[in-house]
Amino acid sequence: MAAFVILDRDGVINEDSPDYIKTPEEWQPIPGSLESIARLHLHGIPVFVATNQAGIGRGILNRSDLQEIHQKMMKAVRDAGGLITDIEFCPHHPNDSCSCRKPKPGLLQALARHHNLDLARGCYVGDSLKDLIAAEAAGCEGILVLTGNGQDTLLQRPDYPRVFPDLAAFVDSILN
Repeated sequence: MAAFVILDRDGVINEDSPDYIKTPEEWQPIPGSLESIARLHLHGIPVFVATNQAGIGRGILNRSDLQEIHQKMMKAVRDAGGLITDIEFCPHHPNDSCSCRKPKPGLLQALARHHNLDLARGCYVGDSLKDLIAAEAAGCEGILVLTGNGQDTLLQRPDYPRVFPDLAAFVDSILN
């Protein structure tokens, strides 16, 4: 069983949008995701989030908007009986030369530093190729879910070893 689980946000926890999630109203959980986070929490598995938020770098939303979205997400998770221990996000534009934007492993490494995590003992659940590459680069087990961009990612990596229909199916696999 994983010592902890790190989740991508858009396409794993909530519905994704090509136009970015810019307001709390646009943030809508994927069915079963909140309950899945609650199940991990109830089994003593800490849950973290690592997410690229290029909308900030593109000027589409600001940090205050993002904080409101994350507050809504955290409340929804708490209302379902769960807890997200911490969120790391990359606010940079894709053309910026930062070390935190996935597919680089900086977000995962920051969570490891801040929470004394051994990345080899946990997993990172994502729906995009950049999530899988970041997990590999950080030495963390990558998990692909087919929600969000997952179907397209599976076409790019049809032989990927750990694929689940959604977060709920992944959680079922590690708790059963």
